[in-house]
Amino acid sequence: MSKFLRSFVFVTIAFSFLLAACGTVATPAATTAPAMTQASGATAIPASTATPTPLAPGSVTLNGSGSTFQAPAESEYAFAFPLVDPAVAINYQGTGSGAGKKAIIDGTVDFAGTDAILTADETTSGKDLQMYPFLAGATVMTYNIPELDPKGPALILDGNTLVGIYNATITKWNDPAIAALNPQIASKLPAKPITVAHRSDGSGTTAIFTAALTSFSTAWTAGSGTTINWPADKAGNGVGGNGNQGVTVAVQNTPESIGYVEYAYAVSNKLPFAQMVNKAGQTVSASPDSTKAAMADFANAFTPQLTATIVNGSGAGSWPIAGYTYIIIHQTSMTDCVKASKLVEYINWILTSPVATNRAQALGYVPMPSAVQQLALAKLAQVTCNSQPVMTH
Repeated sequence: MSKFLRSFVFVTIAFSFLLAACGTVATPAATTAPAMTQASGATAIPASTATPTPLAPGSVTLNGSGSTFQAPAESEYAFAFPLVDPAVAINYQGTGSGAGKKAIIDGTVDFAGTDAILTADETTSGKDLQMYPFLAGATVMTYNIPELDPKGPALILDGNTLVGIYNATITKWNDPAIAALNPQIASKLPAKPITVAHRSDGSGTTAIFTAALTSFSTAWTAGSGTTINWPADKAGNGVGGNGNQGVTVAVQNTPESIGYVEYAYAVSNKLPFAQMVNKAGQTVSASPDSTKAAMADFANAFTPQLTATIVNGSGAGSWPIAGYTYIIIHQTSMTDCVKASKLVEYINWILTSPVATNRAQALGYVPMPSAVQQLALAKLAQVTCNSQPVMTH
């Protein structure tokens, strides 16, 4: 972690107490700062290089797993939150959204991270699971086309060409549909086969990406979800990778390839990524602002489960492949009330603390607007342990 960020945390930590969220959680006193655990699958930005300190008696570790999309943010939170509450350590493993959902259903973690909405079967199996949106971000197309100048114009794609590439109906970079979108670099696009990289694990990023493909064109018939039978694999030009890292390695090691990763990961690792022509016909770049525009397109689309899809919005500035990332917890069936109170305290901090917001924004994420934040806080106030409210006011 940079010296600047480390200083920022200590300067702002007192301020975070003054701006505590509405509602407090009863918690036991702590005596020793806990260890910080680096999240698996995080970006190259380390949360801390400090030597872990054993937890004091009475302290708790909140174990979570799932979304690699949110893993960089969780890694930052794992360092910052124990400075607010030294009685808590956060242990988050970026195993993929599908694995995270299974873990919370099976009861092997305290919370799960996911970018994929729970299915009806998963909701039934999990019984009292509740999803809490807390960040949004873009999914981008990183590519490796050696013939293109890395300092020159970025590749431009649209929904139809992207569907064609992943359907294996557009198989070469100099295809007329791609060339028409890229007049500045059309002469440099090679007449070489496109290798299509995708996630091989159960992935929420895949769920966001394939929801976008489904919305872009009826030609995409493979459906949407965390795992897909990829047409490109059937055609022999697909390759899988585990997590954002796996897709990145596949693209970097394979000339003439393309793959999807989350924006914060791409920015942190200095990956090139394509611009997109959106539903409004405008060429846009992935950014926090274009993600905010996508969120605004679907501002009133939240379900009672606090879920919403934000792909292929109609706004002129909207990035067309965007999504929310969620924390999932058991809403009414927790029985360890000390741990339950710490978990609610942690989610409350993520949603309301300027420290949490600033750290996430520095990584390229977009926090929830006030209206969505209030929906999440109202739902958080309904969490119970042994039939008693966890949050007190």
